[in-house]
Amino acid sequence: MKENLIEAQYDISKKSRLHKFYERNKLLIYSVLFLLIFSLVSINFYYSKVQNKRVLLAENFVQSKILLGKGEKEEALNLLKEIVYSNDSTYSTLSFYLILNQKLMDNNFEILEIFDHILKNNKFENETRNLLIYKKLLVSSNFAEESIILEIAKPVLNSENYWKPHALLLIGNYYFSKKQFIKAKDFYSQILLINNLDSYLYNEAKLQLSFIGNE
Repeated sequence: MKENLIEAQYDISKKSRLHKFYERNKLLIYSVLFLLIFSLVSINFYYSKVQNKRVLLAENFVQSKILLGKGEKEEALNLLKEIVYSNDSTYSTLSFYLILNQKLMDNNFEILEIFDHILKNNKFENETRNLLIYKKLLVSSNFAEESIILEIAKPVLNSENYWKPHALLLIGNYYFSKKQFIKAKDFYSQILLINNLDSYLYNEAKLQLSFIGNE
């Protein structure tokens, strides 16, 4: 009997402490609960919005390919540009590659601006970013001045990555076409110093160096 009384008094005391704690901190408790619920709703809304956006981008990308199939290039280009500027790392890049592959734009400087926009406003893994820079280098090598070409190439040339030997070969060929053989030789020679090099790149560099040797 005595033990039951002590246990009952303990329960009353514990409930009393909990009640006092609740009364003192109920504003804080409600605030925390509100913030938690608000955060969960906001996160759900955000991911739902992102998902809906990606579904729309996917549909527009497919629609642009349908338009191209019908020969409606201007409409396809406008739709692809909208996707590019949506700043979705996947669909922006895919859409821009489609623009380039279909030769839908002939303004080289606008093309370079789009490269810059995509690189600035999207997050990519290193090799994907280097591929984009290499493609930008490839486009610029057809019309840009030497200083611009070298500036574009810097991020790829200044690190060890898959696209570095490709960029070296491209710049070497650029100088070779300009008959600046000393500069071309420097870039071709750098290719031969790279370990585990693709045989195609190695053979191309050696072939170009042999042509320079015969000049």
